[in-house]
Amino acid sequence: GVGHDARSAGRGMNRMPALLQYAMAALCLCAVSAYAQEVDHSKMDHSKLGHAMPETKQEPTVDHSTMDHSKMGHAEMVQDAEKPIQQPLTPIPAVSDLDRLAAFPIVDEHAMHGENSMFGMLLFERLEAWDASPGTGLAWDVQAWLGTDINRVWIRSEGEQAAGELESAGLELLYGRSVAPWWDVVAGVRHDFKPGQSQDFLALGVIGMTPYKFELEATAYMGESGRSTARFALEYETLLTNRLIAQPVIEAEFNGQSDAARASGAGLSTIEAGLRLRYEFSRRFAPYVGISWEKAYGQTAQYRLQDGEDADEMRLVAGLRMWF
Repeated sequence: GVGHDARSAGRGMNRMPALLQYAMAALCLCAVSAYAQEVDHSKMDHSKLGHAMPETKQEPTVDHSTMDHSKMGHAEMVQDAEKPIQQPLTPIPAVSDLDRLAAFPIVDEHAMHGENSMFGMLLFERLEAWDASPGTGLAWDVQAWLGTDINRVWIRSEGEQAAGELESAGLELLYGRSVAPWWDVVAGVRHDFKPGQSQDFLALGVIGMTPYKFELEATAYMGESGRSTARFALEYETLLTNRLIAQPVIEAEFNGQSDAARASGAGLSTIEAGLRLRYEFSRRFAPYVGISWEKAYGQTAQYRLQDGEDADEMRLVAGLRMWF
């Protein structure tokens, strides 16, 4: 019995230290929690804990009233703004009547239209040789004018030679008056040397440039014994390059009555269309090559067939265009 009690007492004494350890640990935890609640973190020295917290930087408050603006360059700006504007060393003189007259001269209306200046021009529009199925020949179309921008004297001539014989030739003397920009009214006389016997006509027409730069000539003629005729010519110039120019042309002729001696019928007599390609070595001198087609209509075609000619004809042409 004594041995059993001794062993029991010994086991009880062995348990005591473990219970004391648990109790002391609990007391320490309670003490630490109470202490943590009473600590003012703002007064803690975090550097001693090994993790110093970054301090919050505050922008300094600037008192602009006490700043020295001279060091920033503003003083010079203020002083420059307050300085009076300096006058130029050489003052600009006042505008005089002579200055105004030089800037805005008195324009004479007649001088503006060029009525006091004389101009002139001689143009060989066509000076060419042609080749067709019946044979070869020569043709010309020449015009000249002399005068001012308002009043001019015109001379026009055109004709044709085939197989060494003169087939047609005419000469016109006209007075031209400018009635609008790019438009002249012309009136005068015309004399035909060929075909048939020579005859005279009174002429009235217009010369000008239509919209899109088509050059137009339209002239009506009244001759002896009530004979009348009209001619229209329209041409256009296309610049392929600065020197290479294509010029399409179309002409039409109408007659008021038939004339067997000159192989011309009433109504639409002929239409001629051509295309010439010229190269301007200078603006005054340009050789060209091209093609021309002419067709007769109505009684005019019948007269040609009776004479053994074709009603329509195709020609290859080559020539010169010059002006002085």
